Amino acid sequence: MHAIQNPASEATLHVRWERLRHMLWLLPLLASLLFVAGVLTWAYRSEGAERDDRRATMIADALSSEAQLQGQLQAEQAHLLELAQQLPGLAHTPAALTRNPEVVDGLRRLWLGVTWLDANNRIIAHAPEQTTLAGLRPGDSDLPGQSAHLTQTVGRDKLVVRYSPALLLRRGIPWWLSLKYDVQLIDANEEVIASLDQRALRSEARSRESYMVSVGSNMPGAFLELSLREVPPPFWLTLPLVLMAGFLGLMLVATLLLRRQVVRISRAENAWRNEAAWRQAMEDSALVGLRARDAEGRILYVNRTFCDMVGLGAEQLVGLLPPMPYWPPDALDEVMLRSQRNLEGRAPRDGYEALWCHQDGRRLNVMVFESPLIDAQGRQTGWMGSIIDITARKQLEERERHQAEAMAHQARLTTLGEVASSLAHQLNQPLTVIMGYNAGLQRMLSDAGYDNQAVLHALSQQGEQAAEAGRIVRRIREFLTRRAPQREACDLSAVARRAADLLQRDLRVAQVQIEWVQAPALPLVFADPILMEQVLINLIRNAVDAMSDCAHAAPGGRMRIAAQPEGERFVRMDVEDSGPGLSGRTVEALSTPFYSTKSDGMGMGLAICRSVIEVHHGGMEAGSCSLGGARFSFTLPVFDATLHDAPEARLADEDARASLESEL
Repeated sequence: MHAIQNPASEATLHVRWERLRHMLWLLPLLASLLFVAGVLTWAYRSEGAERDDRRATMIADALSSEAQLQGQLQAEQAHLLELAQQLPGLAHTPAALTRNPEVVDGLRRLWLGVTWLDANNRIIAHAPEQTTLAGLRPGDSDLPGQSAHLTQTVGRDKLVVRYSPALLLRRGIPWWLSLKYDVQLIDANEEVIASLDQRALRSEARSRESYMVSVGSNMPGAFLELSLREVPPPFWLTLPLVLMAGFLGLMLVATLLLRRQVVRISRAENAWRNEAAWRQAMEDSALVGLRARDAEGRILYVNRTFCDMVGLGAEQLVGLLPPMPYWPPDALDEVMLRSQRNLEGRAPRDGYEALWCHQDGRRLNVMVFESPLIDAQGRQTGWMGSIIDITARKQLEERERHQAEAMAHQARLTTLGEVASSLAHQLNQPLTVIMGYNAGLQRMLSDAGYDNQAVLHALSQQGEQAAEAGRIVRRIREFLTRRAPQREACDLSAVARRAADLLQRDLRVAQVQIEWVQAPALPLVFADPILMEQVLINLIRNAVDAMSDCAHAAPGGRMRIAAQPEGERFVRMDVEDSGPGLSGRTVEALSTPFYSTKSDGMGMGLAICRSVIEVHHGGMEAGSCSLGGARFSFTLPVFDATLHDAPEARLADEDARASLESEL
């Protein structure tokens, strides 16, 4: 069965709830009463704990003082025993007793007098002879209380030492203890034997907290009593109770003022909600992102357009301090510095461009305009920013810039190709003349019967190098004049060793050791050996320069040149070094025309090498290696006589070369 709800009861509950809600302003007063009750309870318990601690401390001090008095009395008893052992050799005269060292020391310490008695308790001698108590210091003669005795039997004689208990207290009780307690010696009848003060305080001590402890066998029937000098007042007479009473009065006044303020705030809140609803509707309809920040950079407000721009909700952004989640992670320091400058009021008046990140990772180009944020009192409390998304405009400008750069690169490459072709043509004739003179000189020396083998070998090497230079110039000219490379079957390892032989002098100067790694039965490749030699010379020279420029490395370095099959159709050549590495750069960035990491480099070496490899239908890549430096690798197709001797293959190579040059 369903319960039947009574509308009248629901209305009654609603009315009661409204009344209860309107009485919430009394909660601070009730909380204050609970707080005061808690403080009073705490004060009562704290006073009891302090009383217990004070009692425990007094007991400990009394036991410690009693132990010190016992120790002092035992020491005096030992001195008396030493004196008793000297009596058989001592004259029975007061002067002899007075001059005894033990007597003199005892009178200086604590003794008031020493009496030597025979078996019939008749006085044999007494010290000191004068009536003045030599053992007392100035002021000790005024000590209140009675005197006490120490006795020692020697044979049939007896020694009796009289001392002052007050003097014992003064010299045995620490000074700091006497500032805290009234110290007295009392007997079993609670009469004062001795006190540290000039007058007995036994009658006054009855109203104060005290503790008694028996002194022991040296003073039978005597007790050491410690009484507090200051009596702590009860907790209800202390300052906290007065403060709590004043606190309750202030809370009552504050509660009445709070009640009046709550009424005013309720009225203002209703008006503010209506106004805020209108303002929120207008700001959410704007197409410009709005952001309010305080003087520390904390986000105070963002509109819906701003949230859509960065991909974060208002609840995720409001209250955040720099760095912001929409700032690029790779430029936090720079953006933080600019944000601090803007918060100091140095933002450009005509706005500034910034790079932000959407929550999904894409980058945004925005235009930010900052203006002072003024409160109702006319004071600047922060900054209001208007943000416009200019990503589409920046992308259009970037495309136009890339097109202009591409056209400029094409013009530079065309000019460079013409200059290189002209230089190759002009260098070919002097190289031919050098070769002619070299050949003629060798014939003349041979006809003259000259047999110096070192000179003849040098001339032979000179001719070979001149011929090699001529072939290189001719191939470069053919490469730049859109002729297909003279590809043939060649041993890639042999080409690499020839390239290293040409750089032997540079390798010796740089103290670089080359490690050769060649896979067994390495197949031949289909490539132009002259151009491949130039590619390897460029890669080896770059590795040597990188290891030489490494400031933190020791002189010399290691290089590894490895050749191995790459699948069934390609051969891979790796050139590795122990230099500083690529620092995260890719082969695409390094082979960009006119890009160079050397101060005197033209930025065309790796670009030409990559073009040559791609003309040969190979690929080039770069990365790190096990030697700790950089690794440059390229692949070339394996020579296949059934494919590479056909005329169609040569025509395809020439077309590929022309297509590549058109892209560059």
